[in-house]
Amino acid sequence: MKPSVIFAGTPEFAATSLQAIVSAGFYVPLVLTQPDRPSGRGLKLQPSAVKQTALSLGLNIKQPISLKDTEIQQELRALQADVMVVAAYGLLLPQAVLAIPRYGCLNIHASLLPRWRGAAPIQRAIEAGDSETGICIMQMDAGLDTGAIISRHLHPIGSADTAAQVHDDLMMLGAKAIVADLQHIDQLTRMAQSETGVTYATKLSKAEAQINWNRPAEEIDRQIRAFNPVPGCWTLWQNKLLKIWCAKVTNGTGTPGTVIQSDENQLIVACASGALSIERLQKSGNKTMNIKDFKLGNSLSVGTVFSSAEPHL
Repeated sequence: MKPSVIFAGTPEFAATSLQAIVSAGFYVPLVLTQPDRPSGRGLKLQPSAVKQTALSLGLNIKQPISLKDTEIQQELRALQADVMVVAAYGLLLPQAVLAIPRYGCLNIHASLLPRWRGAAPIQRAIEAGDSETGICIMQMDAGLDTGAIISRHLHPIGSADTAAQVHDDLMMLGAKAIVADLQHIDQLTRMAQSETGVTYATKLSKAEAQINWNRPAEEIDRQIRAFNPVPGCWTLWQNKLLKIWCAKVTNGTGTPGTVIQSDENQLIVACASGALSIERLQKSGNKTMNIKDFKLGNSLSVGTVFSSAEPHL
């Protein structure tokens, strides 16, 4: 008999797993997701991707602001679920909640633990130059991504992959992995994480997305790919913010941050070592453009310098 599954998650990454679990025939008595948040220009309350999926599937939904409340804990106990699956939920699960389901709580984590515990594992893996990442299905405990590993699923990181591309690949991989493990939940083995090789994937910030041209081109390329789509790497041009969405490492020397080659289809900027050929960029308040389209209304001649001063926003 298939186990009953409480599901807890919020973004699209989690919604894909919820859909896969239901499609595989598992009974989901309850979905937990974050409260609706204001979004867009009108700041209207918007449901999470998980809530939208749960509604389309006709599932019961709760959106508590905390799981520390005894009332919600009693409601979870009353369900007598076999397991809770957690994916990018965004709320702390206290020990009292972790102990409620028969098989505890399983987390879908987007890294090869113990590497990249924490909030931004996909982005930090790309930024660090890792050649591979993956999905771990983990038995949750009270620590930050410290629980025992149930299964590991490797995925290569390509030299041109962005965080968006790796996210989508791992989203699908995670959905397949959790369904496979749930189908054999009474036969799963659990292996404690190694205490060596632990790294932490701290949350991304807009400030660290600023490009420092006094770094090697390879490092800046990884930064651009890691911060695409959020928050987007940026530099300053004419004292205004300019986002760079796509670039390739190339040869070239010059003062870091200076345009050393510019023609109709090409814009090359010197770095501390090597150079970057900028392919897609975006002025503040405008749409993303390729170099050819951008240059139709903007001049970026040889000698142009991307500044590191504070912008006037």
